[in-house]
Amino acid sequence: MELLKTGGIRPTLPRLAVAAKFFGNFNHPSAEDVWALVKAAYPGVSRATVYNTLELFAQKGLARRRALKGGRAVYDPVTERHHHLVDQATGRIYDIPWAAVRLPGNIALPDFEVEDYHLVILGRKKRGK
Repeated sequence: MELLKTGGIRPTLPRLAVAAKFFGNFNHPSAEDVWALVKAAYPGVSRATVYNTLELFAQKGLARRRALKGGRAVYDPVTERHHHLVDQATGRIYDIPWAAVRLPGNIALPDFEVEDYHLVILGRKKRGK
């Protein structure tokens, strides 16, 4: 409840239900994944409420929306800058610390103002690891 209030979000019961299943879930769930979790515990919460609530969390800076799984949007409760590694064998997404990858301090693209960026690394675990 305090996290929502801090983000300027009125803590309604449906929003609290979504928050209970989303925050602390570091598996980079899609809105559909979160809805399945919410629906199992709170059957009265609609799919639209879950989708809208996740978007609200992202707009208020409490989550980040990323296209990581084949372009499918996922939500990340970790809002500090970091990169991602997608395991091509399992689909699991790992957080990579920002400092672990060297990127240019700024990216100059003609005709664009770059607002944000992060690196998505595709890979597979080495055999025997």
